[in-house]
Amino acid sequence: MGETLVTLLLVLPIAGFALTALVGRRLGTRAWVIAVPIVVVTWLAAMVVVYTSLSGGFGEEGLHFTHYEWIPAGDFRVPFSLAVDNLTAVLLIVVTTVGMLVHVYSIGYMAHDAGRWRFFAYLNLFMFSMLLLVLAANFLLLFAAWELVGLSSYLLIGFWYPRQSATIAAKKAFLVNRVGDVGMALGIMAVWTTVGTLQFDEVFTLLPEHFHAGEIAPWMMAGIALLLFCGAVGKSAQFPLHVWLPDAMEGPTPVSALIHAATMVNAGVYFVARANPIFSLAPEAMFVVAVIGIFTAILAASIALTQKDIKRVLAYSTLSQLGYMFAALGVGAYVAAIFHLMTHGFFKGLLFLGSGSVIHAVHEEQDMDKMGGLWRKIPITHATMLIGALAIAGIPPLSGFFSKDEVLGGIFEQGFYVIWIIGAFVAFLTAFYMFRLMGKTFYGPSHVDPAVEPKVHESSRWMTIPLILLAIPSIFLGMTLGLPFGSGLIDTWLEPIFEQAQENLGMAAPGAFEFLGIDGVLILASVALAAIGVAVAMRLFGFHWPLRRTDTAPQPERVAALTQRAPALYRASFNKWWFDDLNHVLFVVVGGRIANGLWWFDRAIVDGTVNGVGDVVQGAGRDLRKIQTGRVQNYALGIAFALIIVAVYFVLVVAS
Repeated sequence: MGETLVTLLLVLPIAGFALTALVGRRLGTRAWVIAVPIVVVTWLAAMVVVYTSLSGGFGEEGLHFTHYEWIPAGDFRVPFSLAVDNLTAVLLIVVTTVGMLVHVYSIGYMAHDAGRWRFFAYLNLFMFSMLLLVLAANFLLLFAAWELVGLSSYLLIGFWYPRQSATIAAKKAFLVNRVGDVGMALGIMAVWTTVGTLQFDEVFTLLPEHFHAGEIAPWMMAGIALLLFCGAVGKSAQFPLHVWLPDAMEGPTPVSALIHAATMVNAGVYFVARANPIFSLAPEAMFVVAVIGIFTAILAASIALTQKDIKRVLAYSTLSQLGYMFAALGVGAYVAAIFHLMTHGFFKGLLFLGSGSVIHAVHEEQDMDKMGGLWRKIPITHATMLIGALAIAGIPPLSGFFSKDEVLGGIFEQGFYVIWIIGAFVAFLTAFYMFRLMGKTFYGPSHVDPAVEPKVHESSRWMTIPLILLAIPSIFLGMTLGLPFGSGLIDTWLEPIFEQAQENLGMAAPGAFEFLGIDGVLILASVALAAIGVAVAMRLFGFHWPLRRTDTAPQPERVAALTQRAPALYRASFNKWWFDDLNHVLFVVVGGRIANGLWWFDRAIVDGTVNGVGDVVQGAGRDLRKIQTGRVQNYALGIAFALIIVAVYFVLVVAS
């Protein structure tokens, strides 16, 4: 039964993709009637699998099975094998739930798009790719799914391909991800050459055995871990491969929710967590993971402070929260990282879909400076986005509070105090830029185009019902899974998955938080920072504190004064620290010139040498052909001359 359900998780969405691609155009406005019901059934099957796994129905080792031998090539044999354990189950909850709600939301959002049939086909393909990635039981099958996810995201980001910006963003995402994937592919090759298998269970048993036996040097283990991490850096958009994610906003808003909230960007976090037995044997690699994670967190948060596009603020927010997750993975707080991945998937999906409802209401406007005063006109969107903003800011008792403080608590517990300080400051910045977004969008005076303002209205039920459903876990998921601190349901589910890694690191299992001890002080400190960030943002961008609405301009002179105090920092933040410009200089200008030089060398020197040799041989053959007359007497004369020359040489040189 379990094997059948797991197989259905793959068969259903790929069948939905094929059917929608074949007949979707003929269905017209009802192009969703195949794709959406199929994803709903997939969600139901996934929930049965999740319940069975988390209740122990698959046993301590989980469910493992093989469909067939995928690649039989001598000693290199890779089966098409799938597996489900509690880590897989947690990912299935997020991927299928948010994916299903995105499909439903898209019925309303894409109702007037002529290419909606392609859109729903691509969504089903994306779901298949992500589910295959999560269910894969070996590195090579995971890598194939990894590339399918990249292809699907390319198609979705560039869905509106008549827009040049969309096609450029799609190509940018595809190419930047390939950079990381090269490293990941090399890491997978290194795993194979080291232990002769790619099956997760075998690799995670053999690698530690060879390492502890001294057959694998520490630098080799660190190299394997870092090569694998390259793929995670690209897929989860960590520094320096973070530049593709904000540009991916060119796709339809449901794509943004699917890519940035629940699925694609979380793949890197999942992969590092899945490969925890490898990373835990390479503390140097884990330190790199933690440093890159926390640097990405503060870098992205600093950029989000000044952006005007509502979706770009949320995109940089995603980068920052992913940085939190990698920082937690890097210090060994694996459960906290996956807990934050889970809660973030729901409240970030809510925020992205909510931003789509806002954009829909103001006739496709994304500049927050051209919004304001919308809270009364789109009350459901406002209320649900407020819940999402409070959750991501870490305000109790919403879900983000529990997962964020488990991350910060895990970092502090392992003695990474500098990383904790940066993480706490990022929590303040997160609260500030999220309520800057809320203030500029919903509160204060209206800056909506006067021609559009009378037409502003709440979105259809297809769009608002998914918002309400996502708001529920954004409120309750944290307290449901995270209480009591350090020993909640999420810890019960996931700690056995990471037990081997904890042993490799020499770490005791994380203990329960003591609210009246140091852990309580840390919680109060992070909540206080978040509350200050909310208060300052609301004071500057739409509210006087305490909650008293104002229809006057929200302190523009104070905002201008703050900007003028540090104009260089403001410009750097607004221009995304010029990383796109730096990449243009390095890879387009300088790289282009180097490529032109290499092309000249290849054409003039390499090709010139080869062509010159060919010309010499061809010319010599053409001239020598003239002596091939076909007359025997000419050949006899030639032989005679040759004999005379040999005789003269013998007399004059050899005999003397």
